[in-house]
Amino acid sequence: MTDPTPDAWRRVDAYLTSTLVGGDDALVAAVADQNAAGLPAIEVAPVNGKLLHLLARMSGARRVLEIGTLGAYSTIWMARALPADGVVVTIEAEPRNAEIARANVDRAGVGERVEIRLGRAAEVLPTLEGEPPFDLVFIDADKESNTIYLDWAARLGRSGTVVVVDNIGRGGEVANPATERSDVIGAQRGLELLGRDPRFEATALQTLDAKGWDGVAIALVV
Repeated sequence: MTDPTPDAWRRVDAYLTSTLVGGDDALVAAVADQNAAGLPAIEVAPVNGKLLHLLARMSGARRVLEIGTLGAYSTIWMARALPADGVVVTIEAEPRNAEIARANVDRAGVGERVEIRLGRAAEVLPTLEGEPPFDLVFIDADKESNTIYLDWAARLGRSGTVVVVDNIGRGGEVANPATERSDVIGAQRGLELLGRDPRFEATALQTLDAKGWDGVAIALVV
């Protein structure tokens, strides 16, 4: 058996991507524009983008909440899974990122299904109270605030809402109880909340893909 070296897992990821995901001009262009603008290359890997797409379809989602837009790569994946009257409400703190994201979703043909709310998520989320509940919530922003975002996911969701938290593995550092990294501590606190909060049933998986060694948590609001 081949050891899971970076070269080996990237080769497997490339195989899975080519076999199950394929290429897509709009998604490629979204990443290219994001990179050209100097945004960090932290969008989800293609296999994970398709996972979000399939989770949205499996759950019959009509309303999706995304916390952390960046260049809208994952936004496009999820918006494509929705019916014509569905919507992705995506929150982005940086105006420049939101501008690039808007151009990307419009070019991908899903602009009418995407609402970009500008501002810090902790401040924007309370403004969503009173709206219809969300069927799927994707959390992919600053890890230090994961517990805040998870609390709002439960409050803005309903019984049966699917919640996905990205980047919980942190290159294996998530299992280090002595870590001093604030992002890792945020990921740990989020996982601990998912494990003890009766509003959730959750699990998590390590991932090895184009983005390296990380992980994703998937929860159900009960």
